[in-house]
Amino acid sequence: MVMSGSSYYQKLYEIAAAINSTLTREVVLQTIVEKVTQAMDAKGCSIILLSPDKKELLHTITYGLSDWYLRKGPLSPDKSISEAMQGKVVAILNAAEDDRVQYQELAKLEGIVSILSVPMTLRAEIIGVIRVYTAKMYPFTLEDLYFMGAVGNLAAIALENARFVESVKKGNEALREELLEWRKAMGDWPPRLAHRR
Repeated sequence: MVMSGSSYYQKLYEIAAAINSTLTREVVLQTIVEKVTQAMDAKGCSIILLSPDKKELLHTITYGLSDWYLRKGPLSPDKSISEAMQGKVVAILNAAEDDRVQYQELAKLEGIVSILSVPMTLRAEIIGVIRVYTAKMYPFTLEDLYFMGAVGNLAAIALENARFVESVKKGNEALREELLEWRKAMGDWPPRLAHRR
């Protein structure tokens, strides 16, 4: 799973292009997890966001992992590689034997060996993590950490952009509805002038 810096640059370019070309949150995030998996020749990748009450981590977008693994149970910010939720990059060499992994036995059954978990931060607030999973034991390099850190930042920006666009769309729809209601209330306004012959 040794990747060259040029491969990482190419995938970062493709991720940035996806963020710039579409405003659909699901499409952008799906592109991110797929490109990360390809770039790192990994088993899979997940973007896991904090629930609004900050009591649970939710697999938001995933690539390469089975449905049964994703339904394994709630992820606790305090039990599931918790250092990442404190802003630290965490590399797990052997998921089946590391106490920081919440579901060790299920990770083993899924074929997950090593995990890299990187915090996603937006305006100094941690909103979740991006994780890459390997099928073989892999000591993550500094280059891997920088790549995943950059991807985590891009993913956070993509989420913020999507939220902004959604709020603008809702605002535009609300304004359109208000204008239609106002026109109905006013009747035929402005009044039409009869044309003289």
